[in-house]
Amino acid sequence: MKPLEANAVLIPIDVQRGFDYPPWGRRDNPAMEAHGLRLLAAWRETRRPLIHVRHDSVMAESSLRPGHPGNAFREGFDPQNGEPVVSKSVNAAFIGTDLDLRLRRIGATSVVLFGISTDMCVSTTARVASNLGYRTIVVGDACACFDLTGTDGHVIPAEDIARAHLATLRAEFAEVVGTDALIATMKA
Repeated sequence: MKPLEANAVLIPIDVQRGFDYPPWGRRDNPAMEAHGLRLLAAWRETRRPLIHVRHDSVMAESSLRPGHPGNAFREGFDPQNGEPVVSKSVNAAFIGTDLDLRLRRIGATSVVLFGISTDMCVSTTARVASNLGYRTIVVGDACACFDLTGTDGHVIPAEDIARAHLATLRAEFAEVVGTDALIATMKA
Protein backbone atom coordinates (compact mmCIF):
# COMPACT_ATOMS: atom_id res chain seq x y z
CA MET A 1 0.00 0.00 0.00
CA LYS A 2 1.40 3.38 -0.94
CA PRO A 3 1.56 6.04 1.78
CA LEU A 4 -1.54 7.95 2.81
CA GLU A 5 -1.77 11.65 2.14
CA ALA A 6 -1.81 13.86 5.24
CA ASN A 7 -5.32 15.03 4.36
CA ALA A 8 -6.78 11.59 3.58
CA VAL A 9 -10.22 11.48 5.19
CA LEU A 10 -11.51 8.60 7.30
CA ILE A 11 -15.23 8.01 6.75
CA PRO A 12 -16.93 5.57 9.14
CA ILE A 13 -20.22 4.61 7.49
CA ASP A 14 -23.41 3.80 9.41
CA VAL A 15 -21.75 2.36 12.51
CA GLN A 16 -25.13 2.46 14.23
CA ARG A 17 -27.04 0.42 16.81
CA GLY A 18 -30.01 -0.09 14.48
CA PHE A 19 -28.30 -3.02 12.80
CA ASP A 20 -28.83 -5.05 15.99
CA TYR A 21 -32.62 -4.88 15.49
CA PRO A 22 -34.76 -6.98 13.12
CA PRO A 23 -34.85 -7.54 10.22
CA TRP A 24 -31.06 -7.42 9.76
CA GLY A 25 -30.35 -10.97 10.91
CA ARG A 26 -27.04 -12.81 11.18
CA ARG A 27 -23.94 -10.73 10.63
CA ASP A 28 -20.41 -11.66 9.69
CA ASN A 29 -17.21 -10.25 11.20
CA PRO A 30 -17.73 -10.02 14.96
CA ALA A 31 -14.37 -8.16 15.10
CA MET A 32 -15.68 -5.22 13.03
CA GLU A 33 -16.15 -2.95 16.05
CA ALA A 34 -12.74 -3.76 17.55
CA HIS A 35 -11.01 -3.04 14.24
CA GLY A 36 -13.03 0.13 13.73
CA LEU A 37 -12.20 1.44 17.20
CA ARG A 38 -8.48 0.78 16.69
CA LEU A 39 -8.64 2.56 13.35
CA LEU A 40 -10.45 5.56 14.84
CA ALA A 41 -7.92 5.84 17.68
CA ALA A 42 -4.93 5.65 15.33
CA TRP A 43 -6.53 8.13 12.91
CA ARG A 44 -7.29 10.64 15.64
CA GLU A 45 -3.67 10.38 16.85
CA THR A 46 -2.46 11.56 13.44
CA ARG A 47 -4.98 14.43 13.42
CA ARG A 48 -6.12 13.64 9.91
CA PRO A 49 -9.65 14.70 8.94
CA LEU A 50 -12.57 12.49 9.83
CA ILE A 51 -16.20 12.69 8.66
CA HIS A 52 -18.82 10.37 10.16
CA VAL A 53 -21.73 9.17 8.06
CA ARG A 54 -25.06 8.29 9.68
CA HIS A 55 -28.02 6.70 7.92
CA ASP A 56 -31.16 8.65 8.82
CA SER A 57 -33.81 6.47 7.25
CA VAL A 58 -36.99 8.10 5.98
CA MET A 59 -38.90 4.82 6.39
CA ALA A 60 -41.18 4.84 9.46
CA GLU A 61 -40.51 1.17 10.30
CA SER A 62 -36.70 1.42 10.04
CA SER A 63 -34.45 0.90 13.04
CA LEU A 64 -32.21 3.59 11.51
CA ARG A 65 -34.81 6.38 11.49
CA PRO A 66 -34.23 9.49 13.61
CA GLY A 67 -35.94 9.10 16.98
CA HIS A 68 -35.42 5.32 17.10
CA PRO A 69 -32.73 4.12 19.56
CA GLY A 70 -31.09 2.33 16.64
CA ASN A 71 -30.26 5.62 14.96
CA ALA A 72 -27.53 6.22 17.57
CA PHE A 73 -23.90 5.40 16.86
CA ARG A 74 -22.53 2.20 18.38
CA GLU A 75 -20.64 2.59 21.63
CA GLY A 76 -17.27 4.23 21.03
CA PHE A 77 -18.16 5.46 17.54
CA ASP A 78 -19.70 8.80 18.51
CA PRO A 79 -18.10 11.86 16.92
CA GLN A 80 -15.61 13.65 19.17
CA ASN A 81 -14.38 17.22 19.43
CA GLY A 82 -16.59 18.65 16.71
CA GLU A 83 -15.99 15.89 14.13
CA PRO A 84 -18.62 16.43 11.43
CA VAL A 85 -21.50 14.09 10.68
CA VAL A 86 -23.05 13.72 7.24
CA SER A 87 -26.64 12.48 7.33
CA LYS A 88 -27.84 10.38 4.42
CA SER A 89 -31.05 8.55 3.56
CA VAL A 90 -29.82 6.38 0.68
CA ASN A 91 -26.92 3.94 0.30
CA ALA A 92 -24.30 6.27 -1.18
CA ALA A 93 -22.97 8.86 1.26
CA PHE A 94 -22.45 11.27 -1.66
CA ILE A 95 -26.07 11.31 -2.85
CA GLY A 96 -28.21 14.09 -1.41
CA THR A 97 -25.44 15.23 0.98
CA ASP A 98 -22.60 17.74 1.00
CA LEU A 99 -19.89 15.08 1.46
CA ASP A 100 -18.19 15.75 -1.88
CA LEU A 101 -18.20 19.50 -1.20
CA ARG A 102 -16.73 19.00 2.28
CA LEU A 103 -13.95 16.82 0.84
CA ARG A 104 -13.14 19.24 -1.96
CA ARG A 105 -13.07 22.22 0.42
CA ILE A 106 -10.27 20.60 2.43
CA GLY A 107 -8.46 19.47 -0.71
CA ALA A 108 -8.88 15.77 0.03
CA THR A 109 -7.95 13.39 -2.75
CA SER A 110 -8.22 10.13 -0.75
CA VAL A 111 -10.97 8.58 1.36
CA VAL A 112 -10.72 5.63 3.72
CA LEU A 113 -14.01 3.83 4.34
CA PHE A 114 -15.27 1.27 6.84
CA GLY A 115 -18.57 0.36 8.48
CA ILE A 116 -21.91 -1.31 7.85
CA SER A 117 -22.72 -2.85 5.53
CA THR A 118 -19.97 -4.08 3.28
CA ASP A 119 -22.29 -4.84 0.38
CA MET A 120 -24.66 -1.91 0.66
CA CYS A 121 -23.60 1.49 1.99
CA VAL A 122 -19.85 0.89 2.15
CA SER A 123 -19.71 -0.60 -1.35
CA THR A 124 -22.02 2.02 -2.87
CA THR A 125 -20.10 4.88 -1.27
CA ALA A 126 -16.77 3.38 -2.43
CA ARG A 127 -17.99 3.08 -6.01
CA VAL A 128 -19.23 6.67 -6.11
CA ALA A 129 -16.04 7.95 -4.46
CA SER A 130 -13.97 6.20 -7.10
CA ASN A 131 -16.18 7.51 -9.90
CA LEU A 132 -15.74 11.03 -8.50
CA GLY A 133 -11.97 10.61 -8.75
CA TYR A 134 -10.99 9.97 -5.12
CA ARG A 135 -8.33 7.45 -4.21
CA THR A 136 -10.62 5.04 -2.39
CA ILE A 137 -9.48 2.67 0.34
CA VAL A 138 -11.82 0.20 2.05
CA VAL A 139 -10.73 -1.34 5.34
CA GLY A 140 -12.28 -4.75 4.77
CA ASP A 141 -11.86 -6.22 8.25
CA ALA A 142 -13.56 -3.14 9.74
CA CYS A 143 -16.74 -3.78 7.72
CA ALA A 144 -19.66 -6.12 8.30
CA CYS A 145 -22.68 -7.35 6.39
CA PHE A 146 -25.61 -9.71 6.77
CA ASP A 147 -26.92 -12.99 5.34
CA LEU A 148 -29.22 -12.45 2.36
CA THR A 149 -31.73 -14.67 0.60
CA GLY A 150 -30.81 -15.28 -3.02
CA THR A 151 -33.22 -15.31 -5.95
CA ASP A 152 -33.39 -19.11 -5.60
CA GLY A 153 -34.66 -18.80 -2.03
CA HIS A 154 -31.43 -20.06 -0.45
CA VAL A 155 -29.55 -18.04 2.15
CA ILE A 156 -26.21 -16.63 1.02
CA PRO A 157 -23.90 -16.40 4.04
CA ALA A 158 -22.70 -12.92 4.94
CA GLU A 159 -19.09 -14.10 4.71
CA ASP A 160 -19.59 -15.01 1.03
CA ILE A 161 -21.33 -11.70 0.33
CA ALA A 162 -18.51 -9.73 1.98
CA ARG A 163 -15.81 -11.68 0.13
CA ALA A 164 -17.50 -11.11 -3.24
CA HIS A 165 -18.11 -7.41 -2.67
CA LEU A 166 -14.59 -6.72 -1.42
CA ALA A 167 -13.20 -8.58 -4.44
CA THR A 168 -15.37 -6.53 -6.81
CA LEU A 169 -14.32 -3.29 -5.14
CA ARG A 170 -10.65 -4.29 -5.31
CA ALA A 171 -10.94 -5.24 -8.97
CA GLU A 172 -12.02 -1.79 -10.11
CA PHE A 173 -12.98 0.75 -7.46
CA ALA A 174 -10.80 0.64 -4.35
CA GLU A 175 -7.77 -0.59 -2.54
CA VAL A 176 -8.94 -3.14 0.02
CA VAL A 177 -6.71 -3.38 3.08
CA GLY A 178 -6.78 -4.65 6.65
CA THR A 179 -6.72 -2.51 9.77
CA ASP A 180 -3.18 -3.55 10.73
CA ALA A 181 -1.80 -2.68 7.28
CA LEU A 182 -3.51 0.71 7.25
CA ILE A 183 -2.32 1.61 10.73
CA ALA A 184 1.23 0.54 9.83
CA THR A 185 1.10 2.76 6.74
CA MET A 186 -0.13 5.68 8.84
CA LYS A 187 2.77 5.29 11.26
CA ALA A 188 5.41 4.87 8.54
